[in-house]
Amino acid sequence: MVSPQQLPPRRRARIGLALAGGGPLGAIYEIGALCALDEAIPALRLADCQAYVGVSAGGFIAAGLANGMSPRELCSSFVENEGAAHDIFEPSVLIRPAWGEFAARLASLPRVAAEALWVGGVKRRSLTMLLEHLGHALPTGLFSNRRVDTQLRRQFALAGRSNDFRELRRKLVLVATDLDSGESAPFGQPGWDHVPISLAVQASSALPGLFPPVEIDGRYYVDGALKKTLHASVLLDEGLDLLICLNPLVPFDATRPPRHRVLSSGEVQIPRLVDGGLPVVLSQTFRTLIHSRLELGMKGYERSHPDTDILLFEPDQRDPEMFLANTFGYSQRRWLAEHAYQRTREQLRSQRGALAARLARHGLAFDDEVLDDRQRRLLRRPERQVPVRSAPAHAVKRLDEVLDDLEQALARR
Repeated sequence: MVSPQQLPPRRRARIGLALAGGGPLGAIYEIGALCALDEAIPALRLADCQAYVGVSAGGFIAAGLANGMSPRELCSSFVENEGAAHDIFEPSVLIRPAWGEFAARLASLPRVAAEALWVGGVKRRSLTMLLEHLGHALPTGLFSNRRVDTQLRRQFALAGRSNDFRELRRKLVLVATDLDSGESAPFGQPGWDHVPISLAVQASSALPGLFPPVEIDGRYYVDGALKKTLHASVLLDEGLDLLICLNPLVPFDATRPPRHRVLSSGEVQIPRLVDGGLPVVLSQTFRTLIHSRLELGMKGYERSHPDTDILLFEPDQRDPEMFLANTFGYSQRRWLAEHAYQRTREQLRSQRGALAARLARHGLAFDDEVLDDRQRRLLRRPERQVPVRSAPAHAVKRLDEVLDDLEQALARR
């Protein structure tokens, strides 16, 4: 009989993290959710995973984690803006007008106008085609994201960090989209790893219309979410045991009973999305499109990589506060981070049984004392208090969650 001392040591599970985009709101949600996961599953060590892939706003977070920054350190840097001055990410860099782009396009206006007049006079084209030609003088983005590269370059120059993919101890892939070919650009993969990490983050988060395309090696790149929502396959091909995915943007389900009828801000939720006007309709449309693509991708990942456990965390589709929050807003970042933190903890508690069994396969377990601590907070001074439910409210909430789990289990059977 072999004694326990003679047994080979258990191999540490190969864990990967895939982070989708979603503007500043997406990054803030991911920070809050990651802090909740990091505390509730202490052996997970999210700053020391095997590999990371980030898309758009998720690239900010993935690059920080791959550089050894813990979720709490990311919260201090991106959300609380506390700590050493050189380690704080200033949100104002995301709203600086793209003056250089405006000037370049304005300078081209005489030439473009002359060409349009020539086309209209010689080729007798329609007014629509003339206006389309004049569109060449329009800026390709409203805000400049050049200082994203500058600030991250400064942060990754600190001791123990690197702005070079090839110097990291962990695999990091940041995905952008080649504007001219429409193909994915996996910065960090062989052949793509010479690009500075900070510049890859800038390219991956260059949402068309909001930020100008980013030039790298003579080509132009935009947001990586144009191609796929998660790009998880670049990690799954590494032979991972467990892949944790975070997706911040989900469509709102107004047809099911809401978890919160009145928002913590005191506003009553929108009973029908059409009553919210064009912004709400467009938000729901955009979220539905990217989420349907994500659902198809997740099913494909499960078929193509059956040996990898894949866990997806995202906001509750009945959470009106996450849906109504401004995707590109940053002013409410403290409250939104706290909200994401608390709702993720609720999700972990409600799915504890199913999740615990899957985590145990990889040597991971919940810290029940931490997870059940109802007074635990992410921030010392949130902008406004995320409501703490009374005991009866907790019981009703728990019953609601159990019924949800039962409904999903019956659907699977």
